[in-house]
Amino acid sequence: MLTQINPRPAAATQALMRAPGLLLICTLLLAACSKPAEKVEDIRPVRVVVLNPANADVTSEFPGAVQARYESQLGFRVGGKIIARQVDVGTVVKRGQVLMRLDPKDLQLAQAQAVAAVTSAASNRDTAKADLKRYQELRDKNFVSQAVLDAKDTAFKAAQATYDQAEAAFKGQSNQTAYATLESDVDGVVIAINAEAGQVVAAGTPVISVARQGAKEVVVGAPENQVDALRRSGDVQVRLWADPKQVIHGTVREVSPIADPVTRTYAIKIAIPDDTPNVKLGMTAYASFTSKTSDDALKVPLTALLRVQEHSAVWVVDGGVVRQVAVQITGQHGNEVWIQGALRGGQQVVTAGVNQLKPGQKVTILNAPEGSLPANKSAASPPLASNAAAATASGAAR
Repeated sequence: MLTQINPRPAAATQALMRAPGLLLICTLLLAACSKPAEKVEDIRPVRVVVLNPANADVTSEFPGAVQARYESQLGFRVGGKIIARQVDVGTVVKRGQVLMRLDPKDLQLAQAQAVAAVTSAASNRDTAKADLKRYQELRDKNFVSQAVLDAKDTAFKAAQATYDQAEAAFKGQSNQTAYATLESDVDGVVIAINAEAGQVVAAGTPVISVARQGAKEVVVGAPENQVDALRRSGDVQVRLWADPKQVIHGTVREVSPIADPVTRTYAIKIAIPDDTPNVKLGMTAYASFTSKTSDDALKVPLTALLRVQEHSAVWVVDGGVVRQVAVQITGQHGNEVWIQGALRGGQQVVTAGVNQLKPGQKVTILNAPEGSLPANKSAASPPLASNAAAATASGAAR
């Protein structure tokens, strides 16, 4: 069964294609009749804090470790092969206790050679002395001339000098032989061993480190932007990780003039009292530095800061719009920081939404502080509330 197709739609389509300008004219007429959309101004809601300058205490805390104030790097005063190590790391040693030994064979042979040189020099000296005595007697009897006697006297003096030289060499070699035994020169604890038996070491090479008993200190690493402030800190409190309730009052004893090549921090040594109980070498500790801020320092939350290129900045609300102000961080305590810059007390600084703002942008304050003006008049009456009121009035009129 064949279905008849109506040719009229095809004819209308062909007529429309023949008049392409008709569609464009209709579109323009519709656009002219429609009302243009109103441009909505972008107003960001933010939270602010009012700046209040005050001279307050700033506390900075850094981790560290307990170390001995004096540590000795011990090494042999002569070179040789180590044949014995008699201590381990952590061994408590006394002054004069033997730590390591070198092979003494070569040193003993050198000492025997020195003994033989002394014996030979002593024999020559005694012979020259006896000759001088005999020639003095002959000179008294006028059997020899004075020149012969002077020659014998010179020979005796040379023999005596040779003997003194040999004896000094013998004493020096005796000391060298004794240096084959490494002894502790202080009472302390072995904290490091850098060589083992069988190793050949040169003279002066550190092989054992000994921490002297008594004075202890806490060593922490501080960043370069806080070194000067921490150097002037008068109150340093130290707490041990093993006993956080114990507060130890210390003082800054030394600040390293150069940064550590690995951590890029500066070592600060904090002296603690010698009679502090329960403090052992190697314990983990935390040092809290307290210092006064300058008169123009202002406190803001950490959330108020943003990083712009190579410096920190904050957003300041001024006349309902925000502007960016560069600042410098001078201290930190918990979630608050102390800053300095082109700021003054009473200004409003944005603390929430800092990453969504741009210079000159209008904002509305969600937590307007007491006594402060609203950010802008439009913010005082939100558009949604105005529209709702208008709708209610319109409904009542109907």
